[in-house]
Amino acid sequence: MAVKKKSEKESVEPTNEKRAKLEAYTDDAQGQPLRTNTGAAINDDQNTLKAGERGPSLLEDFIFREKIMHFDHERIPERVVHARGSGAHGVFKLYESLSEFTKAGFLNDTEIETPVFVRFSTVAGSRGSTDLARDVRGFAVRFYTQEGNFDLVGNNMPVFFIQDAIKFPDLIHAVKPEPDNEIPQAASAHDTFWDFISLTPESAHMIMWLMSDRAIPRSLRMMEGFGVHTFRLVNAQGVASFVKFHWKPLLGVHAVAWDEAQNISGKDPDFHRRDLWDCIESGAFPEWELGVQIVPEEDEFKYDFDLLDSTKIIPEELVPVQRIGKLTLNRNPDNFFAETEQIAFHLGHIVPGIDFTNDPLLQGRLFSYTDTQLLRLGGPNFHQLPINKPIVPVYNNQRDGFSRQNIDSGKTSYSPNSLGNNYPSQVKKADGGYTSYPERIDARKVRARSDSFRDHFSQARLFFNSQSDPEKDHIVQAFSFELGKVKTIAVRERMLGILSLVDKGLAAQVAVALGLNVPRPPEQPVNHIFGADTDPAAVQPVQVDSSIKKSAALSMAGTIKDSIQTRKIAILAADGVDEKAVAAVKNAIEAEGGVVEIVSSRLGFITGINDQKIQVDDTTLTTASVLFDAVYVPGGSNSIADVEADANAIHFLNEAFKHCKPIAFDLRAVQVLEATYFSKKATLDEGVIIDENLSKLAERFIAAIKLHRFWERERSRKIPA
Repeated sequence: MAVKKKSEKESVEPTNEKRAKLEAYTDDAQGQPLRTNTGAAINDDQNTLKAGERGPSLLEDFIFREKIMHFDHERIPERVVHARGSGAHGVFKLYESLSEFTKAGFLNDTEIETPVFVRFSTVAGSRGSTDLARDVRGFAVRFYTQEGNFDLVGNNMPVFFIQDAIKFPDLIHAVKPEPDNEIPQAASAHDTFWDFISLTPESAHMIMWLMSDRAIPRSLRMMEGFGVHTFRLVNAQGVASFVKFHWKPLLGVHAVAWDEAQNISGKDPDFHRRDLWDCIESGAFPEWELGVQIVPEEDEFKYDFDLLDSTKIIPEELVPVQRIGKLTLNRNPDNFFAETEQIAFHLGHIVPGIDFTNDPLLQGRLFSYTDTQLLRLGGPNFHQLPINKPIVPVYNNQRDGFSRQNIDSGKTSYSPNSLGNNYPSQVKKADGGYTSYPERIDARKVRARSDSFRDHFSQARLFFNSQSDPEKDHIVQAFSFELGKVKTIAVRERMLGILSLVDKGLAAQVAVALGLNVPRPPEQPVNHIFGADTDPAAVQPVQVDSSIKKSAALSMAGTIKDSIQTRKIAILAADGVDEKAVAAVKNAIEAEGGVVEIVSSRLGFITGINDQKIQVDDTTLTTASVLFDAVYVPGGSNSIADVEADANAIHFLNEAFKHCKPIAFDLRAVQVLEATYFSKKATLDEGVIIDENLSKLAERFIAAIKLHRFWERERSRKIPA
């Protein structure tokens, strides 16, 4: 039967009848009031319902539950946030008992090794996005303890964008690809994100972290982790303390350059995932130390910030981080989907001796995580998947449901019962039964925030002031790049006003890049932030003059720089290379734990001046300097001539210099150096090593690699794109 072709007009535009049908399902929110899905007008969409301004969030908050439940189920099957992840198994070993502060067994017994699974992730992108997006990194750790699973679900930044969980859907909607065109992927450099941020002053501190080098780590193994929230520790006597959790990498905290990150995304979007996998497979196990900041309960109101505010840190100058144990990742998953993808973290997975606080962001997460897994993992039995099962046996009266795996025998599935001798039975507190900390709550139900949450800029200022000059330059460049992608001038101007409240010099430099003037700081959008009926005079941001002006812990400049373990070094060589020069540097680097790859113009083998065959690991066509930490050019006249004539090799060196990496040349290879753009500019102080003595060259080169980068190059001259 012949198929009737549509008219040209029909193929381009629906008929009036079709358009009417489409418009019946199309909503335009312009000029409309905010309502729940059942039609109730919403007075306050910014604060969860709490028992007092600093009290716990209440289960009866139907507005929050509807909003977060819908958000949790927006995307299937991948996670709504933290979709792209990498995971590994390992162990945690305690250095010293914390029995003074907590009765948690794994934090008391220094003899046991607690199994762990760790999942790292980016936040905004989908499963197929790049590892090197400018983004927060998830740092979630599951401890399989003898008292059940404890999940410490944190990030590589110690603060967050918002103070109350009811704003989380808004934040993620803003940073995700814009809904009209699904652009851009895994990027915050677009209008909707910065529109939200510029109207949400509480994000000021977090946005400084996001625009810093912390957002583009060199490796998952070289970034810090934080629990973000303030938790409680409770000891055997029932005495509580506040605690913040930290993970400190033993390799130090290191980043890549932003231009380098963009190049890596094109060359190897799995860069972080591959790096983690390869290091574990090679036996170079990633390690972090667990640190705690403990604050006695009586000191809750001692500081000029609120411990329950997730947009604030406790500066280490006020409360030092006590390192109490070591995490070692020593085994890759056997199956990515079954383990890394199906693991279901939840802040509500806690053990006796650890409890929650009334942080309103934490309170909302306690609801959201379980709700999310119900859809993503097909029902209420996700805890029975092997990666989610605790190492202790589990018995309760829960039954049936989708994907049930346990086969429960017996007649009874209720309590109390006499037919089953009342088993499984409740556990006495003295025998390890979990009991919540008996915090006194006596307050009115309100949708409000404590006045102690109103300082949005002092810690953002502290963070910026604590950075080294190169780090400050990178923050300026990051804001200039991100806001330069924003098309709406009013949003750019509003953000400049926000930045002026953090640092006027920062705002001025970004304004120059954007071709704008720094406007007056924006008026607080009170009805958006504190509810429609709020008196503007009552909620203006406060400015706190903190006694701490700088914090060394906030800068990456002072991080550990004593190791080249797992660093990747390229040796550019060709036929006629001096084998002794290659061996001398290669052996010295590998003795220090570095990884060396021979890069040439072709694969297979190259032949040295003494006819020794050297296997080539990669080519200048298929790899790039952005995938390495340093580069060395050995001697050998024929090899030197071939490297100099290879445009890809010269580009390799130019990029390495541009990204501030250590570069070493055998003295006989200076003609290769002269073919680069930086030949007349390089100095020994900038990590360019030239020496005819091979042992000295190797020693100096290794010392330079330990320093990671020579960021001063960026300030002394303009680096070409």
